[in-house]
Amino acid sequence: MNFNSLEFLVFLPIVFLLYWFVFQKREWQNLLVVTASYVFYGWWDWRFLFLIVFTSLCSFYSGLLIERWRRSTPQSNNTKARLVCTANLVVNFLILGVFKYYNFFAESLVQLFWQLFHYELGWVTLNVVLPVGISFYTFQALSYTIDVYRKDVAVTHNIVEFCAFISFFPQLVAGPIERAKNLLPQFQKDRHFDYAQAVDGCRQMLWGFFKKVVIADRCAANLNPLWDNYADYSGVSLWGLALLFTFQIYCDFSGYSDIAIGCARLFGIRLQSNFNYPYLSKSIPEFWRRWHISLMTWFRDYVYFPLGGSRCSLWKVVRNTFIVFGISGLWHGANWTFVCWGLYHGSLVVLYRLFVKRGHESGHHQQQDISHTLAPSHSRILGRIKDICNVTLTFLLAVIGWVIFRAENISQAWDFVSRMILTAFDDFHFRLGSANTFIAILLLFIVEYLQRDKAHVLQFPDNRLFRCSTVRYSLYASIVLLLFFYAGEVQTFIYFQF
Repeated sequence: MNFNSLEFLVFLPIVFLLYWFVFQKREWQNLLVVTASYVFYGWWDWRFLFLIVFTSLCSFYSGLLIERWRRSTPQSNNTKARLVCTANLVVNFLILGVFKYYNFFAESLVQLFWQLFHYELGWVTLNVVLPVGISFYTFQALSYTIDVYRKDVAVTHNIVEFCAFISFFPQLVAGPIERAKNLLPQFQKDRHFDYAQAVDGCRQMLWGFFKKVVIADRCAANLNPLWDNYADYSGVSLWGLALLFTFQIYCDFSGYSDIAIGCARLFGIRLQSNFNYPYLSKSIPEFWRRWHISLMTWFRDYVYFPLGGSRCSLWKVVRNTFIVFGISGLWHGANWTFVCWGLYHGSLVVLYRLFVKRGHESGHHQQQDISHTLAPSHSRILGRIKDICNVTLTFLLAVIGWVIFRAENISQAWDFVSRMILTAFDDFHFRLGSANTFIAILLLFIVEYLQRDKAHVLQFPDNRLFRCSTVRYSLYASIVLLLFFYAGEVQTFIYFQF
């Protein structure tokens, strides 16, 4: 079930009313959450509900076994606990690998055999359907098992609470990827309706729908018909195409996160933030601290830190960085372009660490000495100019990365990027769709810059103008009208395929 569908607009009020006015006890509310979540997911294809149930049961009973064996004599049972944790990881990664990556590796093997031996391995390929959101709920379930093994969270003995944690419908198919220590305790305590929290959740949902329906879907409508014929366009137009996808994927995914977080607040549940205005970042490492936060912190805690993180020799830090970004790229999809996209960003992070960060550290004392000789106003102006340059450079590097991400294959990515860069100044004739889309993107950029210190754009706690209810409701009504009259053609959320 899509958030931007008529079915969801009927589904959400029904679940909301049942949750607060019929099933008022915590146990019944949790059971309703599980039931509603399975209906929400099964609306797409009920057969894949068995995968969610199986993943949930594996992680739930793994936690119980780890706890049981640790209660007895320590040493041998720690080994058993490690075996249980490892077994659960292996089983779930095998499921994820078969459904998400079998076609990818099988087709790669077929191509390799054909190129080397001119022999076709047709029997290897299968038509495996990718279940929606499998990467998200699998990572969420595995984080629980790892945290229980590490003794970072207490084991739960209530299977309904645990299934609610795994399958909570607002974030089930595209995140944020929640941790047990944040989300599970919220299903273990009583919840009471909070009017202010619910209203703020509705505001965040409204802004999420605006980003998805008015900007992301309109970007897709302008972009999709032109992408396959990119070779017919000038360098300037190719940059325009790249910008369209840059804002399409941001508004699509962050819009989903806003809707999910706001929707969860309607039920008294707080989800972690997943985006923090990433296109305002001053460096690529900062970009990755602001983009898809739940995924990158997952890789940080369960891959990067166990490998040694940054507290080891330089070459190991470089190795760890490339491993994390390579896996992150592969997580996004079964295509070599995703791997290249991840390694591209990994290379930028490594270069920043080797040259820029070291240069900052070595020149920090000198900069302090120079700053004393400058007038305060001049120092502030120079600082702002530097920040603008850093944000612009980081944004352009991210745009190039999104071309690699969007490309059908590596050769297309290389050709597209080459044409963007080499022919950027050859022809200034801009031949892309409606200018209204770019105006909406510009307004989005300005508004998010002005509201960059808020959890979401429609929070106005300190603004005198928006204390007036007439002004606030006029703004909300304007956004609703834009949703109806300036919506693009309905598009599925991009991250549903990951």
